[in-house]
Amino acid sequence: MSAVTSILQKKSTITVLNPQDGSLVGEVHNANIADAQRAIEIAVTAADVAKELPAHVRMSVLNQVADALFQQKELFAQMIAREGIKTINEARKEAVRCVDTLRISAEEARRLTGETIAFDQAPGSENKFGYYKRLPLGVVLAITPFNDPLNLVAHKIGPAIATGNSVILMPHSETPLVAKMLIELFAKTELPEGVLQLVTGRGEIIGDALVSDPRINMVSFTGGRNIGDRILAQTGLKKVAMELGSNCPAVILADADIDHALNSTISGAFWAAGQNCLHVQRIYIQHDLYLKFTEEFVHRANAILMGDKLNENTEMGPMINEKAALKVEFLVKDALSKGATLLCGGHRKGTFYQPTVLADVNDNCLIAKEEVFGPVTLLYSFDDIEEGISMANNVDYGLQAGVFTQDLNMAFKVADSLECGGIMINESSDYRIDAMPFGGVKGSGLGREGVMNTINEMTEAKTYCFNLRK
Repeated sequence: MSAVTSILQKKSTITVLNPQDGSLVGEVHNANIADAQRAIEIAVTAADVAKELPAHVRMSVLNQVADALFQQKELFAQMIAREGIKTINEARKEAVRCVDTLRISAEEARRLTGETIAFDQAPGSENKFGYYKRLPLGVVLAITPFNDPLNLVAHKIGPAIATGNSVILMPHSETPLVAKMLIELFAKTELPEGVLQLVTGRGEIIGDALVSDPRINMVSFTGGRNIGDRILAQTGLKKVAMELGSNCPAVILADADIDHALNSTISGAFWAAGQNCLHVQRIYIQHDLYLKFTEEFVHRANAILMGDKLNENTEMGPMINEKAALKVEFLVKDALSKGATLLCGGHRKGTFYQPTVLADVNDNCLIAKEEVFGPVTLLYSFDDIEEGISMANNVDYGLQAGVFTQDLNMAFKVADSLECGGIMINESSDYRIDAMPFGGVKGSGLGREGVMNTINEMTEAKTYCFNLRK
């Protein structure tokens, strides 16, 4: 055991600080390995209870929490903004989305059905009849990130409860307080004790113990690629679903509605200070439009109001901590040292990093290939569409992408050619509704989220076959 690990284990609480000014927001228990193992033991027992819960009870629980959250949405939004990175307006949108996610989960609980199987399609099986139905996996471990600390929690625990699993939630240690508030709403329903547990702790202390335990039947993780790789090395033979981020592209064709493309990509580039897996990190603009688009994009980026998250007029808040801001600073400096051109921004003050736009970024820069997870966007020019597609695909990520054009045939061509899990036509990559399939290809992860898809991930099909003798 390292000295750092030993010290961390002795601390009984995690102090949650506002990244904007370092002020105290609250404290939560700092779980150790023994706490994690107790949670697994409870979850295993509770899984037997959860799988017997009637659908109407699971639906009722989820709808009760959705209703309570809707009534308290401003309180939840204030906590999202205080402990995390979002402005109050961004936080309000997340709280409302969480309500929707829970309600969709309740609806999907009634649709947890199977199908009959035509066994008589095979010679010799004329007397066979049967069906399959979907059954819960058992114990789901849900590990959630800091950038959507409420809605991404709902995207994991909502489907887990809807499908009759027990679930252990481990929120990010920087933003555990709003997750705790949500769990407290569940505690006021008829959901049996132990079916939903909150474990607050640091991944470097309890993460391996949780993901590697054979009693965990599924790990659902949203976070960075490095942690995802570590989890995969630890899980063993169990279901794993991972959303590991991206460096999403937008492709702007010469016939695009430029004002609409600018509105969409500016929002996608600087929402939540770029700390978003769908962040518009790379924009490829067809040559004829490049100068006009670039000039206006830079103008709008310069106009973004950065400051106090709770101020109604603020458009962009801080990075989650100074370490994250320093990483963005390093990536930008690396690009500039290798010939990139700084069009705006490029300066850090504490946890705040200015909206930044770079051009002339070549492939040997780290920021050209990696996920920046900050308010930095790269602009590129291309001539023919094949070149633009090739440039957009030249990374080991593929979560979502946007394409802007008024040519329907070209829209289909680009959409089919871009290597990603979702393609947004005349919209930036930073678009999602909570009912749609969501996930990536290549280094962006495994499996699909979106409530209905998560329902399938968190269940397994069981086949029943009857030999009906005549």
